[in-house]
Amino acid sequence: MRFPLLDIEELAGTVHIGIIGGSGLYALDNLAVIGAVYPYTPWGHPSDHITICATASGTKVAFLPRHGKGHFWTPSEVPARANLAALKRLGVRAILAFSAVGSLREEIRPGDFVLPEQIIDRTKGIRPASFFDKGIVGHVPFGDPAGVHAAPARRATLICMEGPAFSTRAESHMYRSWGGDVINMSVLPEAKLAREAEIAYQMVCMATDYDCWREEHEAVTVETVVATMHANKDNAKRLVEAVIPDLEVAVKDLEAPFFDKIRGAAKFAVMTAPEKVLPEAAERVRYLHPQYTYAATN
Repeated sequence: MRFPLLDIEELAGTVHIGIIGGSGLYALDNLAVIGAVYPYTPWGHPSDHITICATASGTKVAFLPRHGKGHFWTPSEVPARANLAALKRLGVRAILAFSAVGSLREEIRPGDFVLPEQIIDRTKGIRPASFFDKGIVGHVPFGDPAGVHAAPARRATLICMEGPAFSTRAESHMYRSWGGDVINMSVLPEAKLAREAEIAYQMVCMATDYDCWREEHEAVTVETVVATMHANKDNAKRLVEAVIPDLEVAVKDLEAPFFDKIRGAAKFAVMTAPEKVLPEAAERVRYLHPQYTYAATN
């Protein structure tokens, strides 16, 4: 179902909460829908139309299906820069991003929700991972990737692999030896781009399987993932309903401690001398941060 197409510039700065849906979570039908946007950003279009919803109190929420409705973007192909840029343009200050994950620990059972505090990057450099490129160089701090923690849940270290194939058993055992608790293909570069965009970001991991480290069990399959995701999607929607009231309060004040990890992350990130910043590069980043000046002015 398509909703009225809205002008993102008319909404700019008014939508402070973003929800990114992962595998199996392609809509939030428990919130009232206002319309949708599908903007063209300096990094192209987002994965799909971004649905603009409203809570009972009138707070606007943006929902974006990471892989598109119908799941047509592979993890490596997801236009993450366009996704985060569009959400930033709307005014999003905090994101809850849902993802199916494999469990690397016996105690994290299929159906469990965990909140990763740390990330180990096992992608292969084929995903565009920064807004600062092609004429401007920036390095944001990322020591503590998690930025919301809006609900009580088990903390975890998340391995992000390239995919689209699942792990080998040897890889799965290696990740366990590294201290990994869960594994997916989606948190990066999404979380890093959120930091560059100065958006508080928290991935909510929904365990669907035990990957393939348990030798006495079959390795993970799409059938296993899909079956658990169907059972989990209603829980994900209930979680959104439960945490939105807290997020509504948290995102009102950009000077609040809630934003300490991200405040000014992009302002002080750029290494390129102002006179060396290419005008087109500065213009791209200005889409995200019109308040910052990176290039020399005449």
